[in-house]
Amino acid sequence: MDNSFLHSKKLLLVDDEQELLKMVSDILKDAGFETVLTAMTVKEAILTAKEDTPDLIVLDVMLPDGDGFSLMKQLRTFTNVPIIFLTAKDEAADKLAGLGLGADDYISKPFSLREVIARVKAVLRRTATVETEKAPERLTYQSLVIDITKKKVSIDDEEVQLTKKEFEILLLLVQNKGRVFSREDILARIWSDEVYVLDRTIDVNITRLRKKIGEYGKCIVTRLGYGYCFEAE
Repeated sequence: MDNSFLHSKKLLLVDDEQELLKMVSDILKDAGFETVLTAMTVKEAILTAKEDTPDLIVLDVMLPDGDGFSLMKQLRTFTNVPIIFLTAKDEAADKLAGLGLGADDYISKPFSLREVIARVKAVLRRTATVETEKAPERLTYQSLVIDITKKKVSIDDEEVQLTKKEFEILLLLVQNKGRVFSREDILARIWSDEVYVLDRTIDVNITRLRKKIGEYGKCIVTRLGYGYCFEAE
């Protein structure tokens, strides 16, 4: 799993131990994850998951305002993000309960930092593979069609000439309708192999893309201070 893949992933750690949060957060950042969010309560975790849309959540069972199992049930009402539970060393019942709810893995406390990194990477790799296997060959929104296999976009059966970057931006936004991507997110995903790219480059490509896709250009919405999203009616 290369660093560009890790760099693009956003993690959320939920635990009521401040020192543990900082320790695990630091080691994951050292391993290549740029964005590691933290929360210490059920309420904070839900707000963070809704606002920042993490790619994976590492979740402690015991929290001050509830437990990890009830939190997972609440999370599943709005996201299918992979979840790894943190459990006490000998609490087999906790492990079974977490897996029974659909958790992707569990880590027993006390744990080694190397184990945390390995399990996080393994879950991300596994879920990425599943997503790839399930990925459709084309996406459609009304008369807008994105042919993923042929790398072509058409509107009302007429091909729209897009550059590689424009195509990749449109695909990213349409695949994740309603999700806001910051300029940093887009740079990490679309320009991951390039050393130096200005934020302004994103704006220029978005402006050109909006013009090229005509009436659907209005669906690419700017969220001031946050980024861009494809907002379907």
